[in-house]
Amino acid sequence: MLLFLPVFFLCACTTTSSHYRKGGAASLSDAAGQSETIDPEIAAMLPREGGALPVSSFREIWAYVVAGREGALQPDLPVSDIGYFGADVNMYGTLVDVPSRAKLAAFPGRVHMVVKCDSRSLSHFVLLPGRPERPALIRDLLNAAKNFDGLQIDFENVTQADAGAFASFLAELRAGLGGKIFSVALPARTGKISNDPYDYDTISAVADRIVVMAYDEHWSGSAPGSIATLSWCKRVADYSLKTISPDKLIMGLPFYGRAWGSVNPSRALVYSGVQSLIDEHRVRNVRRENGIPVFTYEVSVPVTVYYEDEYSLSVRMNMYSSQGVAAIAFWRLGQETQAVWKLLQIKK
Repeated sequence: MLLFLPVFFLCACTTTSSHYRKGGAASLSDAAGQSETIDPEIAAMLPREGGALPVSSFREIWAYVVAGREGALQPDLPVSDIGYFGADVNMYGTLVDVPSRAKLAAFPGRVHMVVKCDSRSLSHFVLLPGRPERPALIRDLLNAAKNFDGLQIDFENVTQADAGAFASFLAELRAGLGGKIFSVALPARTGKISNDPYDYDTISAVADRIVVMAYDEHWSGSAPGSIATLSWCKRVADYSLKTISPDKLIMGLPFYGRAWGSVNPSRALVYSGVQSLIDEHRVRNVRRENGIPVFTYEVSVPVTVYYEDEYSLSVRMNMYSSQGVAAIAFWRLGQETQAVWKLLQIKK
């Protein structure tokens, strides 16, 4: 499902966005003249381009702030909670880079310390029962969380073999946090997966909040597409609402977009390949740098860009609200169009 017009450019880039609604279906045309008919159920959600966009209300509105970019948190935003990103786990299994709560002292809402661990092997290392690093990390996390309103775990590379260890790790943290809010960020799911380390049922039993990261349906290594198509997000939210208590569920939304190029010229070359490039691109100027031959050539690369604007975010937020989602979270502040904040309010 294509919600936005793909953008193609040669050398220079101009961005256009276009939405069409015709009866019960929507037809989107790209710069190459191709078109695709999208899901009628999704098309029915799309407001007319240029018309008034709906304002969505949620019990909680979370947004992430990256340490060092605290200026992205502007005054008077309709935000109840900040996920302060991000403490990390270093190669020795030690907690590092804990942000200073004082830098967000002016924010009147709750601030949660987010800790990440992006390495599969490191996650295994610190989660393994019996290793001294595990209780040491739990102790450091609990101590660091004392300066915050809550703690959020964002371990995105836990293997299936470590599913049990991850669940018990989370349970120990919950037990030690007392009255503070314990949240866990989990990848999007549309159904149950066998031996899933991110099993919604298991983790929601110990967490106070579950942030479902409903984005990266399409990523840098995939075919071009929306970061999170509406039809996919609807399925993710449907499954999440069936497995996670509504008072715990937070649906994550992306502020960012992504570009895909049709050609990546970076590669290793044998001599015959270099000669082919010289011939193909009619290279006339081969120079030497300290004795090494080098030349430059240019290619025109079609690039497809999918992104989020106030229209797409409004439709996404309104869809979640209509499904019964009570809380949302944005990744991340500083990446958004400011127009989105006029379309949000916190329920009193």
